[in-house]
Formats: sequence, structure tokens, C-alpha cells
Amino acid sequence: MPFPSQVNVQPAPAVAGDFASTNPRAAVLAGPGGLVTGPAGVTVGRFAWATDLQIDADSAPASVSNFGTNLPTGFVHREQQGLITTFLAESSMVIPQGFPVTLMNAGDFWAINAGATTALPGMYAFANFADGRLTFAAGTQATIGTGNAALAAALTGSIGAGTTSFTGSITGGVLTVTGSIVPANGIVIGGTITGGTIVAGTQIIGQLTGSAGGVGTYAVNIAEQTVIAGTAITETFATLNVSAVTSGTLGVGDIIVNVGGTATAVGTTITALGTGSGGAGTYTLNITQSMGASSFTAQVNVQTKFVCMSQGLAGELVKISSWVFG
Repeated sequence: MPFPSQVNVQPAPAVAGDFASTNPRAAVLAGPGGLVTGPAGVTVGRFAWATDLQIDADSAPASVSNFGTNLPTGFVHREQQGLITTFLAESSMVIPQGFPVTLMNAGDFWAINAGATTALPGMYAFANFADGRLTFAAGTQATIGTGNAALAAALTGSIGAGTTSFTGSITGGVLTVTGSIVPANGIVIGGTITGGTIVAGTQIIGQLTGSAGGVGTYAVNIAEQTVIAGTAITETFATLNVSAVTSGTLGVGDIIVNVGGTATAVGTTITALGTGSGGAGTYTLNITQSMGASSFTAQVNVQTKFVCMSQGLAGELVKISSWVFG
């Protein structure tokens, strides 16, 4: 038990992730062995996404992380599952890799307002693609699934198409790359692959083993397929070359829109970091395309169905609910 480092005049109403009521609540459907934390762990009290980086016994997405794109799978409720693994740390809200996690998609919860403005009752909760943190802004049920334009990042840069070829096979959602990689170590996360009997729309969503971008195993987003060994496979993707970020911060999951000329392909998303880590540098995009120097915006969050039910300044706890007014 750590020695207290501060004394509050009033007790805290809750801890982020706690239930805020005994109203009806619902957990995300998970199969046997489903919903376990991914490589980066999962922070309690934030939104999270389930992906096919690991699949459960029912062939459903099973790997959970605090980053993703589009609507999150659910909210991470606090069940005393965080572990202190950092030397000399006094507390932790992180569930380590490989631990089971329950995601909630309905109910009333406490969460931290990570925005810069006051959260007010009736505002909708927005999930940040990079870390699952919550910000609040006006919205309607009709705008669920869209981003908060006021928080969009602004940047300048260009987009270049990329292609990598290699040989491999797919079994049970795992792509095994055996060789003939051109260019060497050129496989990227998020690219679309074609060749042989590969199902249309198959993407590489993570590397499981092997040297980065080289021979090894990779997770794909469509598990129900079998591709024989030695199949010639082509991966297509794009690289966003960012010369400057004039506002905001870029991250995995951000949706890129060109505002300076030719429209980017619908659904263009940052799937992996290159040399950039929020600012200038390179980022991998999921859809192959080319574009000269231009101005872009990046949608960095998405409006969820959860609504704020209490006031809270930046950094304060607020109540959120999936049971909207009216």
C-alpha cells in the first residue's frame, strides 16, 4: 500500500471505468477465448477496438486495443483488472497484454473528459482513434460515426503509391510469408493483398513473427480463407509524406481527406507509422493512390452513441450513458 501523497477535501465520486448506475447494461458479444488485450495492453476507462490480430474459437475479432478506426467496439469497464507492472509505480489502469477484457456497449459509466473544453449534459462522447480517450461536443443521433471537425488535424504533404510482391500462404487468418519479397522487407501493415484465391478486400493488419516487413507471419482481416503455399502475392498501399502538421496530431486510425485538390479515396486511413509519430514524416495508408503536394485534414476521432450526463471540466470525471435523452 503506497503512502498517501495528497489529501482531498471531498472523496472522488468514482474511478474512470466504474459503473455510474444500476441501469441495464450490456457487454460486447465474445466467443471462447475472445477479447484479450493486444501487444500494447488496454487502458481502463477508455474506448477500445477489437481486431482480427487474434481471433476466437468462433472466428470473431478477439484482440483488443485502445486504438482503431471507425466506431469503437465498446467501453472498457473497471473490474480491478489493471496491474502495476512498472517498477516503483504506485498505480496503473493498464490491463497487460494477453489478459481477458470485458467491453461494454451499453450502460452508464464514469469517464475522464480528455478534451480542452467543458463537457456538458447532452453532448456526445467522441473516441480518439489513437488512444481511445474521450472528448465531448455537440451532436445528434444522425451524426454518430462522424468526427469532430473542430479537432481535426491539418497538414501538408503528398501521397505516393506503393507495391510489394512476395510468396506465401494463408491459413486460419494467418499469412505466412516465405520469401521473394520485392522490395526487401517491404511488407507494410494495412495494405491490401491479392493473388491466387485470396478473398477480395483482404488486408494485412499486424505482424505476428519475423523481421519487420520480411519473412514471417502476419494477421489478415479475413480469417475464413485458405491460400496454398507458394502463391505469388501482391500488396498495394500508399505512403503519406507529411511535410508539416499545422494543427493537431496524427496517429493510426486517422481518416485522411484532401482539401487542396483531387479527392482522396473514400476511407483512406493511416494504418501504420513510418518515420512520423504525430508530426512530419511518413505514414502508411490503406488504399493505393498518388497525389502531389497538397493540403489535407485528418479526422482524429469519431462520435459514439454515448452521451454526457454531467458537467466536467477538462481532466474531470463525467458520467456517460448509452441511454440518450427523449
